[in-house]
Amino acid sequence: MGKNIGFVSTRLAGIDGVSLEASKWADVLESNGHRCYWFAGELDKDPKKSFLVAEAHFQHPHNNWINERVFGKIDRQPYVTREIHSLRSHLKAKLRKFIDNFNIDLLIIENALAIPLNIPLGIALTELISETQIPSLAHHHDFYWERINFLVNAAGEYLHMAFPPKLPNMEHVVINSLARDELARRRGILATIIPNVLDFKNSPCIKKNYDKEFRKSFGINNGDIIILQPTRIIKRKGIEHAIELVRALNEPHYKLIISHEAGDEGFKYAEWVKYHAREHGVDLRIANNRIPSPWNNNGNNSNAYSLWNVYAYADFITFPSLYEGFGNALIEAIYFKKPILINRYATFVKDIEPKGFDLVTIDGHLTKETVQRVREIIESSVRREKMVNYNYKIAKKHFSYTVLKERLEASMHKVFEKSDFSETSMETEHNPYNTCFSEESQFAQLSN
Repeated sequence: MGKNIGFVSTRLAGIDGVSLEASKWADVLESNGHRCYWFAGELDKDPKKSFLVAEAHFQHPHNNWINERVFGKIDRQPYVTREIHSLRSHLKAKLRKFIDNFNIDLLIIENALAIPLNIPLGIALTELISETQIPSLAHHHDFYWERINFLVNAAGEYLHMAFPPKLPNMEHVVINSLARDELARRRGILATIIPNVLDFKNSPCIKKNYDKEFRKSFGINNGDIIILQPTRIIKRKGIEHAIELVRALNEPHYKLIISHEAGDEGFKYAEWVKYHAREHGVDLRIANNRIPSPWNNNGNNSNAYSLWNVYAYADFITFPSLYEGFGNALIEAIYFKKPILINRYATFVKDIEPKGFDLVTIDGHLTKETVQRVREIIESSVRREKMVNYNYKIAKKHFSYTVLKERLEASMHKVFEKSDFSETSMETEHNPYNTCFSEESQFAQLSN
C-alpha cells in the first residue's frame, strides 16, 4: 500500500544537488505507488502538494541573523539562544501542521540534519521526530565538519544534538563512502550509501530543433563551441580551472557558459570569476535567469529551457571541483553522452574513479597534455563517440534508478520495521515566535 511521504529541507527548488536528488527520489517513489509532499522555505513543486514556510529557508533574514552570531564565534549571548528556540518553536508547529495536513507516514529530510544552515529547523525536526516517533529517513549530502565555515562556532551542543541526530526511528543515507565512514566514527551511526543517480534506461527528454534559440539566448553563434560549467558559482567549484582551459585552447569560437546564477554563497567569487575571465581573454556567459529542474512538475512552463537543454547543446563539460559530496555534473554529462574534464576530488577518487570511466582528469592544475587531449576529443567525433558510449554503459550499471530503487526500498523497510510509530496525538505547541523578543535583541529590527 502506498505511503504519504513528506520531503523536508531548507530549499527544494532549482537545480542544486539536494533539490535534484530529492526530485529523483520522489520520481522513483511515486512510480512505486507512493505520494510525495514538500516542506521547505522555497519550493517549485505542485502547490497542492507543497507546504511553504519562509522561515525554513537558509537565507531567511531571521535565520541569517542567528548564523551571523553563532558561526565564527566561540560564545553565544542569551538573547541569541532565545531567538533560536523561538524560531525552533515556530518551525516545529509548522512541521506538525504539514504532517497533519497531508497525513504523512514517512519523513525524508534532505540535508537539513547535516548542514546547519538553519539550526532552528534542525532542532525542530529532531524534537518532532523524537516526540512523535514518525518513521524518518535522513538523506545527508554533506556534513558540517566537512566545511571550514562551520568549524568555529558557538552552537556545539545543537550541532551534536541535531546534525545529525541519533534516533531509534531514523535511518541515515549518505552519498559516498567517506561520509559513511566519518559518520560512524564521529556519531556511531551506521548509514546506507545511495549514490546520486539518473534514469540511464531512458534517454533524456530535450527540445528538438531548439539549438538556434538556445544559442541566441546566450548570444552564441551557430559555429561556436560551447564549453559548459554546469554548477553554481561558488569557490569550491574551481571555476578558475575552466577559465584557464578555455584560455589555453586559445580559439575565439570557444565560449564558456556557467549554467547557474550566483548568490547562494555571496557574489564576491562570482565577480572575481568574471574579472578572471576578462583578464584571460575568455568569452564567459552566465545564465541570467534560474534554469529550472527537469523534474519540476509545478505546471509553470514559462522558462524556455531546462537544465537538460543546457547539457544537450554543450560540446564539452568542465567540472574542476575542489570538493564534492558526490558530483551530479559528472553523471549528468555521462547521461547526455558528453565528454568531461574532472578534477580528482576525494569522493571521485574513492567511489567513482575505480569504476573505470574514460574521462579527462586533472590533479588541481592543467598541463599542456591535458589541454591537447581536450582539443583532440572536441575535434574528433570518432574518439568522442567511443568515450561517451563507454561511459554511459558503466554509469548504467552503477548509477541508475535501479540502484536507487533497490537501496531506497531496503532503507524504508528497515525504518518501518524498527519504528514503534503509532498515530500519536500531536498537541499544538504554544508558539512564542512573535511574542518573546526582548528589548535587548537586535533580532526584532529585521522586521522593521
